[in-house]
This record gives sequence, C-alpha cells and structure tokens, in this order.
Amino acid sequence: MPAIHFTVRGVPDAFRERARLRRWLHEVARDHGRTIVDLGYVLLTEEEMLRCNRAYLGHDDHTDVITFPLEDGPEVQGEVLLGHARIKENAAIYKVAMQQELRRVMVHGLLHLLGHADKTPAQRTAMRALEDKYLARWARISA
Repeated sequence: MPAIHFTVRGVPDAFRERARLRRWLHEVARDHGRTIVDLGYVLLTEEEMLRCNRAYLGHDDHTDVITFPLEDGPEVQGEVLLGHARIKENAAIYKVAMQQELRRVMVHGLLHLLGHADKTPAQRTAMRALEDKYLARWARISA
C-alpha cells in the first residue's frame, strides 16, 4: 500500500492525478523535515462529515476537513476526512475549480499533521499563506 492513500465513500471520486498528488504532498512534508509513512484521505458525504464532527470533536456544524493524527512523532501518520459537498460549495463561493479547493483542504489537513494550528486569527493567516504557497507549487509538480 502506498504511503498516501485515497478512499471515497458515497460521493463521486474527485481525486485526480493521484501520483502527482502524492509527489506534491511528500514535497510539502519534506519542506517541514518530515516523512509521510501513512496518510489517508477520505472523501465523505455531508451527512457522514457531520456525524464525524459530532462524534469525534463534539461540534454540531458542517466542515470541509477534519484531521486525525495517528502517531505523534517525526513521521507523518494520520487520516484526513474531507467533506465533498462543503468543498464543492466553497469552490463555488470562492470562484475556484473544485480540484483547487480539494487540494487546498488536502494540504490544510497535512499542515495540521505537520504541527500548524489555525485557532487564532494570526494562525489562520499563517495557515492560509502556507496553503497558498503549496497550491502555487502544485503547478510545478510534473504530471
């Protein structure tokens, strides 16, 4: 099994260019001096995301991404849940392609696993800057 794997449950498979996604995500981790050993991205329905948000985080609202670290150590191990409906909705709101918004939440989840937080306004600004940096780098990753 590859170090980065993709699962789709109950929604259209939106993961395109999987080999390129893997190269890109590995590069993000390397920038942080880390190695991805087991990272799962799971694309879910809105209902399943809400259930997970309630069950695991105690939040009763919709979200586009929930990140679960599996180990706390130098190697990246975790699972990132992605809400298909919310990603699609945000893409329309921000007038970007769904694939770009999907990549944004994917890297957002990885950045959490790499130790970045987004609880304060300053942290959110820093997180957004990193997302933008790595989205720009996507274009330089060979297909």
